[in-house]
Amino acid sequence: MIKKWYFYASLVVIITFLSLGFIPSNHETKPWFLSEKTDGTEYIFPSQEKDDYPNTNVPYTGNHLIGFKEAVAFKESQGKYRLVNSLGYMGKYQFGSEALRAIGIKNNKAFLKDPALQEKAFIALLSKNKWILRYEIEKYEGKVINGIEITESGILAAAHLGGAGSVKSFFKNKGARHFRDAYGTSLKSYMKDFGGYDLSYIEADSNATIHKI
Repeated sequence: MIKKWYFYASLVVIITFLSLGFIPSNHETKPWFLSEKTDGTEYIFPSQEKDDYPNTNVPYTGNHLIGFKEAVAFKESQGKYRLVNSLGYMGKYQFGSEALRAIGIKNNKAFLKDPALQEKAFIALLSKNKWILRYEIEKYEGKVINGIEITESGILAAAHLGGAGSVKSFFKNKGARHFRDAYGTSLKSYMKDFGGYDLSYIEADSNATIHKI
């Protein structure tokens, strides 16, 4: 009789203990992921602060300035800041010495070692070319020439490849004659591949240098 009493008493204790484990806790819990924001703004990229653009090296897509920069960089050097090609063009965006001098850079070695300087140089050259080609941008943007829809970003990308003078010649000849670099890359292909980006952030400036960026 005593053994049966111990058995049932033990059984009651065990059942009571297990039952307590299923009683909801009154402590406030938080999920392991962020859930406070529900409007979707936490997923927006690129940054809405344009000053943040030079601080990222990841090739994001889209029609923002950062997308344009990284697309051109990947085409030119696969995004490698220290790359020097067989013709002596340097850095992430493959600048020549003449282009560097035009925007105030005289030390090629220092330029090659300084990623931040290379980013400023690219913006400065865009600003200078946008001023040089301002009439072409205004006149031809939105038109189709030799099968290519002309956009501001396409024009500026082509100027980066072959210089603003080559772009002027392209339009003067209605696209019938166009520049190719030493590796066979054409002005026309740059206008096509890099068209449609929003470069409204870039201001046209005839005197653009790295010191003004």
